[in-house]
Amino acid sequence: MRVSFTKMHGLGNDFVVLDARAQDLPALDKARAAAIADRNTGIGCDQLIVLEPSDTADFRMRIYNHDGGEVGACGNATRAVALLHGSEARIETSGGLLVASPTAGGASVDMGEPRFDWDAIPLEYPMDTFSMPVSWEMLADPGAVNVGNPHVIFFVEDTDAVPLDRLGPEIENDSLFPERVNVNVATVENRGRIRLRVWERGAGLTRACGTGACATAVHAIRRKLVDSPVTVALPGGELEIAWQPGGSIRMTGPATESFRGSFEWDDFA
Repeated sequence: MRVSFTKMHGLGNDFVVLDARAQDLPALDKARAAAIADRNTGIGCDQLIVLEPSDTADFRMRIYNHDGGEVGACGNATRAVALLHGSEARIETSGGLLVASPTAGGASVDMGEPRFDWDAIPLEYPMDTFSMPVSWEMLADPGAVNVGNPHVIFFVEDTDAVPLDRLGPEIENDSLFPERVNVNVATVENRGRIRLRVWERGAGLTRACGTGACATAVHAIRRKLVDSPVTVALPGGELEIAWQPGGSIRMTGPATESFRGSFEWDDFA
């Protein structure tokens, strides 16, 4: 069976998009998703995205990380599929309903309201998510936010000085986070700008993470370190994040279609 795909990226965070509305796809399991995402023997991507029909929205988006695990949200992918859709879209995800509108060169997305309760992150046991009394070497007193998937955020003097390639997987898989966690290390440069690096659960270091930018901006606003809207600068580029307490998060940034192609489904069994 030959399957068509679209390769896209948002700030270098790249996706293979499969449209199950336009073609019937067999069931996708973790092993096949990981095989497609493999950069050496597959097509290669940070996340595999599958678009499906929805009874409650314009379409449903399913998200599989590089390791094949399915997750609830991906901000960069949401901008990418909004660009692919070509008009405002209500998008069903397992992390909640998202609303995205194409803009010049990208999209603006209503990411919904953040959640802060310890069991919504989730954490293994009750804890104040505003300032968590935990640490991993130089990373201490983080906050935690769920924006469709779980994030822990550390503010540091220099994000580039943190060995995130080593500490990221340790924190991601700590027993404190029963569903694992995305790890954000941020430096507040001024009241309008944050520098950010992210270790994504199941994907590792990526050039950009839209939900990470949202979670980090929200936590910085809660701590009164920045004002809304705030620019979040990631290795792949910049996103604008706007949020007021009690409201939804608005993320705006670029997205790009790289190329289109097709593959034999059974090649990645």
